[in-house]
Amino acid sequence: MFDRYSIPATWAVVGHLLLDECQGTHPDHPASDTGWFESDPGGSEATNERWFGSTLIEAIDEADTDHELGCHSFSHVLFDSDQITTEIAEAELQQCEAIAREHNLSFSSFVFPRNIIGFRELLPKYGFRAYRGRSPNRWHDESLIYPVAKFTNYTVGNTPPPLVHPEVDEHGLVNIPASLDLFSLEGTARRFACSFGEDPVLRQAKMGIDAAATDQSGVFHIWLHPNNLVRDADFDRLQRVLSYIADQRDRGQIAVETMADVTDRTVAQPLSQ
Repeated sequence: MFDRYSIPATWAVVGHLLLDECQGTHPDHPASDTGWFESDPGGSEATNERWFGSTLIEAIDEADTDHELGCHSFSHVLFDSDQITTEIAEAELQQCEAIAREHNLSFSSFVFPRNIIGFRELLPKYGFRAYRGRSPNRWHDESLIYPVAKFTNYTVGNTPPPLVHPEVDEHGLVNIPASLDLFSLEGTARRFACSFGEDPVLRQAKMGIDAAATDQSGVFHIWLHPNNLVRDADFDRLQRVLSYIADQRDRGQIAVETMADVTDRTVAQPLSQ
């Protein structure tokens, strides 16, 4: 679908997927002492394709569209200083760097598991230049009636998702905050909204894309998990979003960039006086 619309994306992959095989114990990883790998079945891609996916990642790397391969940690530990040590965080990054090198890949963009941002100071040591930051709060996030306020904003409100402005942080990394999760209104709320009108998240996405076309100083940063795509309606939502992006791009209204593209552009900008 991304190739069909010639839309490049940053695919943040878990490093474990690049392993050819493993025993499931990972004794050389400090998280093994915490029981973190107890659910790892071991094996290979032929036996456990949910845990090993080098052919999938190779397909992304060799796609017609010039995608970026980013990193989503080695084993999806949460980079929360209350839950892991610096040693564990560093092992995650070190193993990702090593396994990417084995596959002639390089990662420069990092997406923190569960969007829990921590240990940023370690990223430059392993070649990372940017990370996805947290989304700015929206007005409904602070509402005492949050579910109702969010549903109202998504279905009939006139407030688009935020445009973000990437910045270089104190570690020399480019923080690229997220704007919209393409699966941020699901379940009963989604079904109810779709029963009498347009898909509410598609509506929000269009508003964000239109905002980016109007104010080209900002970035509309969309994200999703591929495993969000389960039902036909999920694929339809993504197809409609990509189609709208492609239409606006082809009309010269917007540019489509990966995280690496945004990083290069942000670093190249002169510092404000």
